[in-house]
Amino acid sequence: QVQLVESGGGLVQPGGSLRLSCAASGFTFSRYVMSWYRQAPGKERELVAGIRSAGGYTNYADSVKGRFTISRDNAKNTVYLQMNSLKPEDTAVYYCHVGGLLDYWGQGTQVTVSS
Repeated sequence: QVQLVESGGGLVQPGGSLRLSCAASGFTFSRYVMSWYRQAPGKERELVAGIRSAGGYTNYADSVKGRFTISRDNAKNTVYLQMNSLKPEDTAVYYCHVGGLLDYWGQGTQVTVSS
């Protein structure tokens, strides 16, 4: 069955960095678009970044452009989100998502940016 397991969240000070990982299994990872979403308390879930199957095309929310980088390693069935220059408004639960007909979500990992 499809599984997406996120890791790498935690508490970080403003200006700091974190790297999220999402380990995928149960499907042919290299064939699917992978994305990171986030949901802050009281807000709707929003797209943070996405990456095409071959990794050549990426897209980002305006709020994270220039600070976050999405990447994937198809040999390891893993997608990453490198987050730099973190701000308090980046605080949220971050979810990994596989698109297409699978349309499946991970359980999420908490990121808290606070001094």
